[in-house]
Order: sequence, then C-alpha cells, then structure tokens
Amino acid sequence: QVQLVESGGGAVQAGGSLRLSCAASGSISSIIAMGWYRQAPGKQRERVARVTNGGNTNYAGSAKGRFTISRDNNAKNMVYLQMNSLKPEDTAVYYCNAEQVLRNFWGQGTQVTVSS
Repeated sequence: QVQLVESGGGAVQAGGSLRLSCAASGSISSIIAMGWYRQAPGKQRERVARVTNGGNTNYAGSAKGRFTISRDNNAKNMVYLQMNSLKPEDTAVYYCNAEQVLRNFWGQGTQVTVSS
C-alpha cells in the first residue's frame, strides 16, 4: 500500500504560480513512477505530468512549457508540480498518483482555482 498526501493548492489570479507537493508513505520502494492528474467539474480526470524513477518526464500538451514535475532526489517519497503562468482553465482538483507494476494509488486531491 502507498499513501499519498497532497498540499499546496489554493486560489491564484491568472498569470500566477503555485507549487503542489505530494508526500508518499508506505511501500514507496515499489513505486515505479509518480504523476499529477487533474479533474475539472464535468470533465474526466486527465494526466498533467509524470516522472519515472529514472527521471524521465512527460507532460500534457496544456502543461508543456508552464508546469514542471520533479522528485526529491534524496527523499524519493516527494514529488512536486511547479505551475507557472496559470490560466483559468487550469482550475481543477489536482491528484497525486503513484504507480506500481500492477496498481495505482491516489491522494485525496487539492483544489486549484485560477481567476481571470
């Protein structure tokens, strides 16, 4: 089992920045990748960014050039999402995700609200 706790959400004006953090605990040695997803009202959950244990990253098109995902090289249980140049369409609940070979784990989500 892996437990995930997100923090760092909030309300910001368009053009502002936020940094989300996610702390993993439990069977973290079996995690192969971590990522951030988001879900806006009435929409499906979508992946925003993902980083593997090897440091490979990928981003949704909407996030490229504005968001940066990173993991703490020392404390492998932390993953961050730096979000810059935020837009109203970035408003959503953001979820941290941890992947094992056969299972995925989710945090409880943190609200990000961007006003115009």
